[in-house]
Amino acid sequence: MTDASLAGETAIVTGASSGIGAATCRELAARGSNVVLAARSEDQLADLADELEADHGVETVVVPTNVREELAVDALIDETVETFGGIDVLVNNAGLSRGGEVEELTTEEYETMQETNVDGVFYATRAAIPHVRERDGHLIFVASFAGRHPRPANPVYAATKWWTRGFAKSVAAQIGDDGVGITVVNPAEVRSQFETSDGRAFADAFDEDEASEPEEVAEAIAFAASQDRSSISEIDINPRDKFADTFF
Repeated sequence: MTDASLAGETAIVTGASSGIGAATCRELAARGSNVVLAARSEDQLADLADELEADHGVETVVVPTNVREELAVDALIDETVETFGGIDVLVNNAGLSRGGEVEELTTEEYETMQETNVDGVFYATRAAIPHVRERDGHLIFVASFAGRHPRPANPVYAATKWWTRGFAKSVAAQIGDDGVGITVVNPAEVRSQFETSDGRAFADAFDEDEASEPEEVAEAIAFAASQDRSSISEIDINPRDKFADTFF
């Protein structure tokens, strides 16, 4: 039976070109949502948008966006509202990791993580709030296991995800009584193109039975977005042996 829980709604997904972002676009479209795809890779976005329209009959808009640029994020929100009349769901998914050891981390690596994982989330959330509020919609933040537990492999990346969680929960305290749902999703290892501290993609670093798949995270995001009255505060997604092994 087809799940049409988001039929006719409009969702923005940042970092939409691959991994969790692309899987989320597919899951939201499968549930009937129109999807605005935002990332820097226009060709990948265009191919995915064509797939969503062909497979699910939804409308899509491709907006090449570098979330580190405030004006680009504002333009993303404006184009979405102009095209669809409003916003029901914002998925703050764009994020990255660089380097590892603090004493060896370059300023450029630090700033890249900060501007993407922190500034980009702020820009998008700030611009989207008035429109999401109008529709009693959802703001969804993809944080991380590293935002709940120490991550010795990359303290700066972890700090950006602690920030994401703290920001999201404080935004919930500020606008939750306006009817806005706020959800934090915390994946651990996910087999995607996200890079490990040594530069390998997680999809290459982990076998299928060693990490979660992007589709599992996407299902959690869509579940949160489909709630009409309640707000799913936080979802942790871990391999089943996560707490039996040493933390990654």
